[in-house]
Amino acid sequence: MRRVSCRSAGMITLAHRHEFSHLSRPALARLHMLEWHVSRGGNVSLTCRRFGVSRPTFYRWQARYDPRHLALLEDRPARPHRVRQPTWSSEVIAAVHRLREQFPRWGKDKLVVLLRREGHVVSTSMVGRILRSLRDRNLLSAPLRWISARRRRRWLRLHAVRKPRDYTVRRPGDLVQMDTLDVRFGPDMDFKHFTARDVVSRWDVLTVGRSASAYAATTALDAVLARMPFPVRAIQVDGGSEFMAGFEQTCADRGIHLFVLPPHSPKLNGRVERGHRTHTEEFYECTEADPTVATLSAELRRWEDVYNTVRPHQALSQLTPLEYLSTHFATEAV
Repeated sequence: MRRVSCRSAGMITLAHRHEFSHLSRPALARLHMLEWHVSRGGNVSLTCRRFGVSRPTFYRWQARYDPRHLALLEDRPARPHRVRQPTWSSEVIAAVHRLREQFPRWGKDKLVVLLRREGHVVSTSMVGRILRSLRDRNLLSAPLRWISARRRRRWLRLHAVRKPRDYTVRRPGDLVQMDTLDVRFGPDMDFKHFTARDVVSRWDVLTVGRSASAYAATTALDAVLARMPFPVRAIQVDGGSEFMAGFEQTCADRGIHLFVLPPHSPKLNGRVERGHRTHTEEFYECTEADPTVATLSAELRRWEDVYNTVRPHQALSQLTPLEYLSTHFATEAV
């Protein structure tokens, strides 16, 4: 059993009583316990039972007691003596802030790729901590524009057929999924967005107009054939009427297979459906362009270049579609 001299907890003299006014209630309670302990002949067990504390707790406060420094009976701050300091420079903070303002929907996984391209030595967790610090200080601006977006679903058939079960997709251009998206900026500000996505490289071609007509779909198809850097051998669409008539005839004239989905099967066009979400969140909800076809088309074209050549793609191991093509299919580009 531990033996402690009662002398170490001697009674407080009148000279130190002026310190009472500066003590908190818990500290005064500890002082009273120690004085009571001395007045009862130093019986630790009796003191612990009287004040409902354990022996280790009593010994801890007895060891800290000094009649000349009663403040030692106060609770010590829980804050650690040493606080981890940020290891990033102001240059890195500025770079993260700049890129996040430029791409407000991109998180740490994409931003770290861009930062490394610029020569910064950073980790994903570091970028995450910087973003959290900027957010805590209200230095990150969030997109304020809200739009309404919904997918269109209809039917078709003619040159189009169901995709054969034995049709295999191995190279860029083997299958391009196309779909439309209704985008609304406000009353009487409705637009029809077309996304075409190559399922292998995730290369996207984007167009926008005021209607989802067969003419608009054919114009989108012309853009696909002009801007995808490889031959397109097959296109898959849902049953929308915009993909009938001229669109279907153009595919037939150019020797492009046209596959139509069964009714109510959007998951079979999953690549382009995911593209709709990306372009809604990262372009339409962020753009400050005037809601006109001409202005949106110009801004959407610039975003298409960013998506294909700048934005890291998680499904491609953070490569851009262009980098993925250059790495895995260098001979496919035209």
